[in-house]
Amino acid sequence: MPSLSPDALAAVLDKALAPLYLIHGEETLLALEASDSLRQHARDQGYLEREVLTVEAGFDWSQLRDAMSSVSLFASLKLLEIRIPGGKPGTEGGEALQQLAANPPQDTITLITMPKLEKTQLQSKWYLALEKAAVVVEAKPVGRHELAGWIARRLKRQQQHLSPEALSFFADRVEGNLLAARQEVDKLALLYPAGELSLEQLREAVANVARFDVFHLSEAWLSGDAARVERMLEGLLAEGESPVLVLWAFTEDVRMLLRLRQGLKDGRQLRDLARELRLWGDKQRLAEPALRRIGPRKLMTALTECARIDQQIKGVANGDPWHALRGLAMLLAA
Repeated sequence: MPSLSPDALAAVLDKALAPLYLIHGEETLLALEASDSLRQHARDQGYLEREVLTVEAGFDWSQLRDAMSSVSLFASLKLLEIRIPGGKPGTEGGEALQQLAANPPQDTITLITMPKLEKTQLQSKWYLALEKAAVVVEAKPVGRHELAGWIARRLKRQQQHLSPEALSFFADRVEGNLLAARQEVDKLALLYPAGELSLEQLREAVANVARFDVFHLSEAWLSGDAARVERMLEGLLAEGESPVLVLWAFTEDVRMLLRLRQGLKDGRQLRDLARELRLWGDKQRLAEPALRRIGPRKLMTALTECARIDQQIKGVANGDPWHALRGLAMLLAA
């Protein structure tokens, strides 16, 4: 069955509890909240005993077989948690998970938690078996274009709401730091009554806790959001990020657009080029419109500028590389 988002899990849990759940993904906060929600629903329906198995190096998988076959001494219903923090159960563990998927224990809800899974793990026999048998929840990162909606839904739960301008301000303050975003939302419930909150109230209450990494720069300048690019570069500089990594991200994406242009010029399909150039998610969606917006001449200028900034970083050329990176970003985002 297809993966659910953490938000969609709540509606599924309200209907009925399944015998087997798998929660995995990159966004730790959402994965934890999904797990907590399942635990609460299980308690409410009488699953009062809880057993936790943590799979680390040297884990004895016979513990899982014992847990599946054991009869509870304390309650008739049990919640069994299998935590695999490395996301790799190994050969023996993979076989055990396949057996679990084929025959989940009676009177037991089993919850398996894992971090973000890579392509090879998603194609493994054990994952495919779990995907078929379990309710699978994937906690994906909340991107910038989704963040305002996420904040609005959280505020709605506490009967508060924001104007579009205030919502955008809030999202700028907490981008890249979802745990802090939740804390700031919770803080507003303590500070202000229900209803619409003003931009002035947000300026006073919401801390600037945004966190950025270079891999989100692509989304910002490919979409032409110059203000966001500038804000991200200021944040990366303040956090002590290396200009080498920032330059690498720019250079790789400029070269990607040039290769994409050549491929399209040769009559190749965008779908094939996206796979060859490893364009996934937002980057795949934004690449072609960015190519049309920027154009080949500006891309070649940007590539030359990347070489000059590289010389600045190495101390061969004069100038501040961070200042030059800002100019490069504005060239590409304009």
